[in-house]
Amino acid sequence: MTHLDTELQALKTDLLRMWSLVIDQITRGKKSLLELDQSQAQLIVMNESRVNAYELKIDRDCENLFALFNPVAVDLRCVLAVLKINTNLERIGDNAESIAKFVIDVDEHSFDKKLLEITKVVEMYERGCEMLVDVYNAFDSEDATIAKSIFEKDKLLDQINHEATRTITKYIRENPDNIEQALLVLSTIRKLERLGDQIKNIAEEIIFFVEAVVLKHASKSRRTPL
Repeated sequence: MTHLDTELQALKTDLLRMWSLVIDQITRGKKSLLELDQSQAQLIVMNESRVNAYELKIDRDCENLFALFNPVAVDLRCVLAVLKINTNLERIGDNAESIAKFVIDVDEHSFDKKLLEITKVVEMYERGCEMLVDVYNAFDSEDATIAKSIFEKDKLLDQINHEATRTITKYIRENPDNIEQALLVLSTIRKLERLGDQIKNIAEEIIFFVEAVVLKHASKSRRTPL
């Protein structure tokens, strides 16, 4: 194994550790929202600094790899993919923190849990968790097939997000005293929809790394090999 190979393996290991932490953040977030568990939400907020620290370290390590080894071909694609995946993971961590702060602020005794049921926000969370684990496994095993399955799975998040405005509007008409709660749940749904987009971005980077195919801004019929 060359020195570059060793450094690339260390880079991937750090990214997977960050990924595991972000998966834990999202999984914990689903539990905290479902149970309105503010102690779980507090842990998410506390752990966000760890996610940010990983992001800074991985960025720095990628810069060092470019400067010291001038990687090419698949090694270059790997470092470029790690850089972009790193950014998306940090943003997913930000979304988890934002939702956790909503749980911390809500009054669990007056919160109408019917909102979680009618908006299908918990179903969104479950699908998001599943997708995040899938892309982790796709990167770890360098399996583009798993990464490609993400695009179909994201359709559920898009569908729930699309229906959310109508559902929340109807709820507010029937429950005018709960406008703030309804809008906070709608904000959570929007964040989970962005979570799906960020996971799709990660899937695209895995496909780029493994197959040298650029999917960004291209239809399925116009994939661009490098």
